[in-house]
Amino acid sequence: MQAKKRKSYVVLMGDLVGSERARSVRTVHRVFNKVIDSANKGYAAAIASPLTITLGDEFQGLLSTLAHAWHVATELRLRLLIANISCRFVIGMTELETPLNPKEAWNMMGGGLAAARDKLNDKRSSNAYRFSLPLEQIIESLLDAVGASLTQVELGWTPTQLKYYSSVHLGSRTNAEIAKGLGVTQRSLYKVLHAARAEFHKRQSSTLQSALTELDERYGMR
Repeated sequence: MQAKKRKSYVVLMGDLVGSERARSVRTVHRVFNKVIDSANKGYAAAIASPLTITLGDEFQGLLSTLAHAWHVATELRLRLLIANISCRFVIGMTELETPLNPKEAWNMMGGGLAAARDKLNDKRSSNAYRFSLPLEQIIESLLDAVGASLTQVELGWTPTQLKYYSSVHLGSRTNAEIAKGLGVTQRSLYKVLHAARAEFHKRQSSTLQSALTELDERYGMR
């Protein structure tokens, strides 16, 4: 009898950086839970096993595509940065060796899960966006490099630049509506975004997303 083909999933893992040094650990965990819950609701159609907080300051979940995992990671990153909370992510692929748990991301095993966990546990890198693709090591290195460039831009943002960039990229309002909501002119909005290297950040993020979409097609991720 032919062995049943295992289904591939995308794993998204993340952990908070320096949460133990926060003024209020309770506040950090409240915000963390809120943004994780929001992502589970907003991306429910693309989530196979919900983003689940595992050790207080870490989470993991399974999604249908690499592109969706990237959308989730970047949204979580911005929402947490707004709350002055830093988080790192690892996106990888796995073939489960155990049944899928559709209720919470616990009690599942797969080689890709272990590889992603090993990369998350490597604390030497300050890169907020890393990838675990054992079968695509050159592409993994290139994606990591783009992720590092995005991280460096974000580390240079002032609170105002972060606020303006997040206002543009979280939601579907026009720039005119955003400027009005912020109480500034569109010229002021563009000036702040230019100083934040927003266009460079957007191009790098789009390039990374395009690469992940190509990988989804290559591996038949749906």
